[in-house]
Amino acid sequence: MTGVRHQSRDGARRRICYLVAIVFSKVAPPMTSRWKIALPLAALALIPASAAVHAAAESDTYKQLDALMDVFERVRSDYVDKTDDKALIEGAINGMLASLDPHSSYLDARDFQNMRQTTDGEYGGLGLTVTTEDGAVKVVSPTDDTPAARAGIKSGDYITHLNGELIYGASLQDAVDKMRGTPGSVVKITVVREGATKPLEFTLKREVIQIRPVKFETRGNVGVIRIASFSKQTGEATRAAVTAIEKKLGPSLAGFIIDLRSNPGGLLDQAIEVSDVFMDKGEIVSQRGRSKNDIQRYYAKSGDMTGGKPIVVLVDEGSASAAEIVAGALQDQRRALVLGQRSFGKGSVQTLIPLSQDTALRLTTARYFTPSGRSVQENGIEPDVQVPQLSDATYKDRPRVREADLRRHLINEIKDGTEKIVESDNGPDPRFTATADDLKKKGIIDFQLDYATKLLTRLAPGLPPVQTAAITPRQPPVQTAAVAPTSGVAKQK
Repeated sequence: MTGVRHQSRDGARRRICYLVAIVFSKVAPPMTSRWKIALPLAALALIPASAAVHAAAESDTYKQLDALMDVFERVRSDYVDKTDDKALIEGAINGMLASLDPHSSYLDARDFQNMRQTTDGEYGGLGLTVTTEDGAVKVVSPTDDTPAARAGIKSGDYITHLNGELIYGASLQDAVDKMRGTPGSVVKITVVREGATKPLEFTLKREVIQIRPVKFETRGNVGVIRIASFSKQTGEATRAAVTAIEKKLGPSLAGFIIDLRSNPGGLLDQAIEVSDVFMDKGEIVSQRGRSKNDIQRYYAKSGDMTGGKPIVVLVDEGSASAAEIVAGALQDQRRALVLGQRSFGKGSVQTLIPLSQDTALRLTTARYFTPSGRSVQENGIEPDVQVPQLSDATYKDRPRVREADLRRHLINEIKDGTEKIVESDNGPDPRFTATADDLKKKGIIDFQLDYATKLLTRLAPGLPPVQTAAITPRQPPVQTAAVAPTSGVAKQK
């Protein structure tokens, strides 16, 4: 048995080494026996001195592959329980990708299907975007108009139990699978929230989560466009929202508020498309790969759909990735004022690389930069006007989860150091002393949105001021831009 095992292992090693040699040398497999002999003889005369160093590095790689196969065979033969080869190999792949950054991952058939459901815009579940932190499942953001959002689950909450079962230490995908399920079925969630004296219990009924990425409403003479995510319909839905608002308000339209709060991001091309709606020219974003020459720049096409109307963009600590691309582009191009709280700080691009019909590799392949050359990674987008969400009574105690808090996050290599020398004023701001109860009595249920509306009204030239504070707590239904669903990548549950 031992001899057979070693023969099998040696065969596996030879296969791996052969494949690695092809990848490293980037040569095609030999075509004839004649070329098998002639090519190595010719290569002996052509190898430069530096190739010896390269060959030594490859030799070290082969040794590491030997170690991998040693461990693989030892686990297969000696582990206390019978093992599954596929699970072992997938575990090795996942471990390799997890050592890179929080956003690179291997998608098996189950993961790939979940991603397709999310980007298609419909799945059965609770409406949560989550991540893991040291084995704990942490909420990034709830999706608008879903069971999780209506129940009051918030960004920064830790989910500890599902139906009484401890999920600490479980894989993210296992937790997601437990949250998803048949519409109408019930799931009990236990949440730990910073500032709360005891765990919070929620009983939620799963629904068909139809991700409507864009909604709109009018507040006085201001158009409000709420973008919840960047799926395949987002660009088209944004254009439809602008058209509908202009038709409703006509010449009295003062401007637009683009609400990107708690938007976890999504597809890069949709971020570019949305930015282009509000820009007439100029760079939107650039992405830069490993090589210094690997730079792609994306520009706005001629034609600002809004005709240059004033714009305010709302962001918070849940605005990430594609949302930060839009906010950064409009801010750098002096096309909008950004208002709210510093955003999440995810400045990397993931490419989905199909490996088979139902598996894929999601790999971080580039960093992105705003038009002025700023990297959003770690830093996020700093608002032009810092405005806390006073209508949330827990906003001071609620933990802020950002990219810089995640293990193995990419380091921002472009820092100018000014954040260390700019003096900050830690004194109370007299504009922001009201409590949530004070605001509720005045009919203000969303302080940041109310602040942005008043600011935009003042910015609009030649229009009379509009009173917006006296709003009854029960708002009229918000309209949704009508977009025909199309078949259609952050994890939503």
